[in-house]
Amino acid sequence: MSATAGGRGGRIGDQRSRQSVVIAGMGSPYRRDDAAGLHVAEGAFAACARRRDVDDVGPMEDPFDLLGQWDGAALAIVIDAVRTGAPPGTVHVVDVQPRSGGRVEVPGRPALSTHGIGLSGVLSLAVVTGTAPQRVTVVGIEGEDFGRGEGMSAAVTAAVPEAVRTVVALVEAHAPCA
Repeated sequence: MSATAGGRGGRIGDQRSRQSVVIAGMGSPYRRDDAAGLHVAEGAFAACARRRDVDDVGPMEDPFDLLGQWDGAALAIVIDAVRTGAPPGTVHVVDVQPRSGGRVEVPGRPALSTHGIGLSGVLSLAVVTGTAPQRVTVVGIEGEDFGRGEGMSAAVTAAVPEAVRTVVALVEAHAPCA
């Protein structure tokens, strides 16, 4: 399930404003808790729907899908289910920092993505090619069940509203609504 030409917010291919925010929900609706990022992004984008500076570029299953979708954004908020060993349903907020030479550092955390290459690899590639957003923040919900099938665990489902509020607060902190 790759992003379609325009996602839900749709300015793909256009040069984004240096003040724009990209919301990217990662995950698969067919891998139980992996769908958390999709649900959070949908709720956050709905809450920000009246804002012209916010684009929803998801849903997407693979971090590689971010390439070309977040180019030129001042802030990219990537929402995903994560595995860090914290209790299921824990909401994490991590700023991902590019370093010289394209290396990316996720402060105090192992790789957060449940996907093969992970966000840090994609961001490293974007830094090297000069297409990285100015800032990337990951909002993750600690998953419990990544098995095949639909429906999230109770802990992850209960954490979705908190994660939506977190994303909306990040958008507001970046550029308060007038």
